[in-house]
Amino acid sequence: MRLINRHPDRPSRLLLVILPFALVLFAYFTGSAERLAENPNDKLLPSAVQMTDAVKRLAFVADSRTGEYLLWQDTASSLQRLAIGLGISALAGLCLGIAAGTLPLFGAPLSPLLTVLSMVPPLAILPILFIVFGLGELSKVMLIVIGITPALARDLEQRAREIPVELLIKAQTLGASTWTLMLRVVLPQLLPRLLISLRLMLGSAWLFLIAAEAIASTDGLGYRIFLVRRYLAMDVILPYVVWITLLAWLMDWGLKQLTRRAFPWYEGAAK
Repeated sequence: MRLINRHPDRPSRLLLVILPFALVLFAYFTGSAERLAENPNDKLLPSAVQMTDAVKRLAFVADSRTGEYLLWQDTASSLQRLAIGLGISALAGLCLGIAAGTLPLFGAPLSPLLTVLSMVPPLAILPILFIVFGLGELSKVMLIVIGITPALARDLEQRAREIPVELLIKAQTLGASTWTLMLRVVLPQLLPRLLISLRLMLGSAWLFLIAAEAIASTDGLGYRIFLVRRYLAMDVILPYVVWITLLAWLMDWGLKQLTRRAFPWYEGAAK
């Protein structure tokens, strides 16, 4: 049987999923044990016990200065910024995508503009955002919005252009106005694609959030990572990175389940 036609059974698939993570953990803890054996004060590769102690301290012991549980405070602050940024981006991207992909008069100026905007490195304009919007919450949210909205809009525009012309003609034949056409024909076709596009943009959104928090913030996961780096506190940095990864994975999984349940008819819902 050709390799391209071979598919792992369920136990083998589970093993293949676990194997790379197990190898990474084995390599890490082996290297950590060797370094700590040579130098017990080594901070580069902390042991599991050291990282566990750091997580317990941040998650279950109130900070002496603020009285807050830092891990949960940082998580809540970051998720709030991320949720606002993703929500604004989704709404703006959907509106721009429908307009550019459905209405030729809007598509003519919007399509090249979105293409150009999607090529601008968002992190390059971060200083401009801080100058214009200040160092508060707005600049962090705007970095996420500016960073992912053009790409979302372009993807939805392309999807709108792929809607069969027959559907549009039939709707117009039945007397649908432009507004009705967009709401009853175009919008239902784009909503599942919007959720999939958001899944694809999650990594970029987290990147922009961490960058903004690292430069100008008083709380948040990115802020905490860049704060403790001064002390080479890898026992804090590594668990925070793992926690961010877990949160991002849970968000991706949630969007996948929402797409599958809300739009079971969509061809990409199960992927």
